[in-house]
Amino acid sequence: MTDYDVIVVGARCAGSTTAMLLARNGHRVLVVDRATFPSDTLSTHVIHAPGVAALERWGLLDRVVATGCPPIESYSFDFGHFTISGTTRPVAGNTTGYAPRRVVLDKILVDAAAEAGAEVREGFNVDEIAMDGDRVVGVRGHSGDGDQELLTARLVIGADGRNSHVAKAVAAPAYHQKERLLWSFYTYFRGLPTDGFEIYIRPDRGFAAAPTNDGLTMVVVGWPYRQSGEYKQDVEGNFLATLELAPEFAARVKAAERVEEFLGGAVPNFFRTPYGNGWALVGDAGYNKDPITAQGICDAFRDAEQCSSAVDDWLRERSTYDAAMAAWHRARDEEMLPLYEFTTQLATLEPPPPEMQQLLGAVAGNREAMDGFVSVNAGTLSPVAFFSEENIGAILGAATVAHGA
Repeated sequence: MTDYDVIVVGARCAGSTTAMLLARNGHRVLVVDRATFPSDTLSTHVIHAPGVAALERWGLLDRVVATGCPPIESYSFDFGHFTISGTTRPVAGNTTGYAPRRVVLDKILVDAAAEAGAEVREGFNVDEIAMDGDRVVGVRGHSGDGDQELLTARLVIGADGRNSHVAKAVAAPAYHQKERLLWSFYTYFRGLPTDGFEIYIRPDRGFAAAPTNDGLTMVVVGWPYRQSGEYKQDVEGNFLATLELAPEFAARVKAAERVEEFLGGAVPNFFRTPYGNGWALVGDAGYNKDPITAQGICDAFRDAEQCSSAVDDWLRERSTYDAAMAAWHRARDEEMLPLYEFTTQLATLEPPPPEMQQLLGAVAGNREAMDGFVSVNAGTLSPVAFFSEENIGAILGAATVAHGA
């Protein structure tokens, strides 16, 4: 007998939701995190429509709305010479996004895991992943100044971020790797109105703004990673100077009050094999990409739902472990790879080639095409579908007709 069916290492977006879903299915679940909640963490904040639909399925959306976090009803991409603005395609009837502070969101998710019956240990440090030969059998760790404990499980799931302790312990293979592409800093302003989620794209620069809790607006500014040293020499000066590339937005920021320090960094881009002998990886531990498309929270929710379903099939003996987890692995990669490639290309901040500039210019002003482009960034339409030869032909043809008229 093991202490638990599943131990989840990491209790934020991916970990708490995985633990919650498994516990709701009647499994013995422990979720541990070295942090205590509520607490903050680096984050892109935005939950696009797929993630909002997941919160609604889980009965948690009302809790997020009750925090006063404003809804995001529209997206705009300002390229300087033109702007593409629209509304994402619906997911389960939902077209709205939210950008809650993580100090708010993560507490809601941790509480939901506990309510579902998962045991939650906050302030618990995992010292070591316990092995029996090449099989993971549990974790060794401690709370505060307490003695180290050995906690065993049939499966240990690493939801402990891109620097996952679990992934390192099992040497999880990485693939589709790309270098760090973008260095970003973000902060919060009071008195800064926005029209939904605003994104600004300029050569070698990108910045965005989204409304969040407590009447604040999160503003993030990104530079190419190769220029990160220069950026960090004067974060505030370079941050504000970049905003001047969109004078109207810069004027709004000047009229607002910055209320917090600058936070930032850069992330590697990779996929990892997400399961093995006694272990699995969800969220950023198994798949990570640049935050420019703000997909991290949605990815965590999707991974949690799909992984927990596969684990449930195995624990209930509806499938073998290898068959259930391999099916999840294939589905994850097939679904995520196109958006991964789109995101990492966007994160270079390189000027698009002439053909892409022509296409984006044709998209601007075409309501259906603009909603489609927005939907790609929100994860509700695959880049494969939007950039298909048939769809591009239709967009360019419509632009030709409009120009002729």
